[in-house]
Amino acid sequence: MPLVAVAQFAPGPDSAANAETMRSLAAEAQALGAALVAFPEYSSFFEPRMGPRFAEHAEDLDGPFTAAMVAAAEEAELTVVFGLVERAGERFRNAAVAVDRSGVLAVYRKTHLYDAFGATESRWVEPGPLDEPAVFDVVGVRVGLQTCYDVRFPEVTRRIADAGADLVVMPADWVPGPRKVAHWRTLVTARAIENTLYVAAAGQVPPGGVGTSLVVDPQGDVLTELGDARGVGIAAVEAAQVVATREVNPALTLRRYAVVPRG
Repeated sequence: MPLVAVAQFAPGPDSAANAETMRSLAAEAQALGAALVAFPEYSSFFEPRMGPRFAEHAEDLDGPFTAAMVAAAEEAELTVVFGLVERAGERFRNAAVAVDRSGVLAVYRKTHLYDAFGATESRWVEPGPLDEPAVFDVVGVRVGLQTCYDVRFPEVTRRIADAGADLVVMPADWVPGPRKVAHWRTLVTARAIENTLYVAAAGQVPPGGVGTSLVVDPQGDVLTELGDARGVGIAAVEAAQVVATREVNPALTLRRYAVVPRG
């Protein structure tokens, strides 16, 4: 039964320092037996106020930060998922990247940008294309990717479920505010329940985010949850549990609507 980890910390503007922190947390996840560790959104570069410096510090997918994560994956002998500020001209892409020792396994560019609660992420971020979900294997578990604000749009996770995922990994920077932790827990849990799969969500800790990284199983049980301090949480994920849950609760089979991109 593979173990997955969610690791949370507070990324800053020093990409090398962020990578070193993540290397240490990946080693901690390995010591706990994890086969995969998920890190927050904007792991490679972050400042409290989004602006042109994000694009200035953006990197190519095959740039030094991804190389550092591949090295960390090789050192810890696990799969690493992280948020990358990816180069894209005047703006940048908010990318979730999965790597192992062999290199990049999958990339997802955030499609729903955080233009809510007073934020305007789309001013600086180029939205991702509405591609088919990229699903990859980790020790017999099919894994898909989405990012933070996407969790408020059930269709994103539904498409990943339709692509065959047993586990959705979600890097996030869930911004603090009234009712935000309650929204976060509720939405992550709902996506797991309605799609009868696991969700592993890794967030930034304060001041940028609320922490509260968690792993939820297909029945909605929270298997691990962190507070608001840097750390690692771990949980067992089993593809057979997804199958068993869907035998009892065949909601995906019984539904009468499909998800169609609006473009």
